[in-house]
Amino acid sequence: MIKPGLIKLCAALLCVIGLVDGSDVIQTSILWKHKGEDATMDCRHTKGASYFQMYWYRQLPGERMRQIVYSQSTKPEYEPGFTMEKFSATKPDADSGTFTVKNLVPEDEGLYFCAVTMCSGSYPPYFGEGTRLTVLEPDHDVTPPTVQVFKPSEKECKVKTLVCVASGFYPDHVSVSWEVDGLTETDSVATDNTALKEGKHYSLSSRLTVQSKTWFKPSKKFTCRVSFFNGTDTIPVEDSIIGETDSGGMPNDTKMKIMQNAKLTYSVLIAKSFIYGVFIMFLVWKLKGLSGKQSSRERSCGLNN
Repeated sequence: MIKPGLIKLCAALLCVIGLVDGSDVIQTSILWKHKGEDATMDCRHTKGASYFQMYWYRQLPGERMRQIVYSQSTKPEYEPGFTMEKFSATKPDADSGTFTVKNLVPEDEGLYFCAVTMCSGSYPPYFGEGTRLTVLEPDHDVTPPTVQVFKPSEKECKVKTLVCVASGFYPDHVSVSWEVDGLTETDSVATDNTALKEGKHYSLSSRLTVQSKTWFKPSKKFTCRVSFFNGTDTIPVEDSIIGETDSGGMPNDTKMKIMQNAKLTYSVLIAKSFIYGVFIMFLVWKLKGLSGKQSSRERSCGLNN
């Protein structure tokens, strides 16, 4: 039997030596349950009997990961703020264990991670990929998304941004991917981190940025694919849009250069006009000065006569 002090040391090691994940720890990936039910997730590993210590963690949306319970063959050890009335953990053998969240409420939705360790500073803990728990509400039907791709704004110049909106789905088990002419695009993609809930359903947006020369090719096909898990299978829902012909008949970069040259020419003309105006004002002032001197001379001559 491991002493309580050693148990706390092992828990501390999970934070100190880092997290190792991979295929060595396998746990339930997705779990759907209704409000009021219990949700039990399984965890097993292939690290061997020496990795008999198991930890369960929870990460709620927008929050950091927190340890809930530590278990081995003895009674589970709960972290402050977590009790056996809400959570339970079993450890029937060295290679497997279970974790249960009781009397589910919507606030229990999140990611739950299983980790195993030898409790040795030389061996890091191994984590599973996480179990995503969804608490289904009684009056909500499982509904796939509606997907629509919107073309870029005409005001954009060098780059164009295509927007994909997935809406009207429940629950929020979706992932988004983009394709250009059938090839997956990942470098210029930005997708919302979390879906927005509107009433009983969710919505999510994703954006694909491309060069204007890529958009202005009618042969190009841009596809947004949303993968939705309906409780049994993952189904794809997609929408596509075709590139356009540049209405100006020339590349957008060329338009920009022409506009810049036009602005420069206009600025030069304004500057020249200003200089010319100053020159004219100077001449007028000079002529007025000469005219005044001439009148003074004529008056002076009249007095002398």
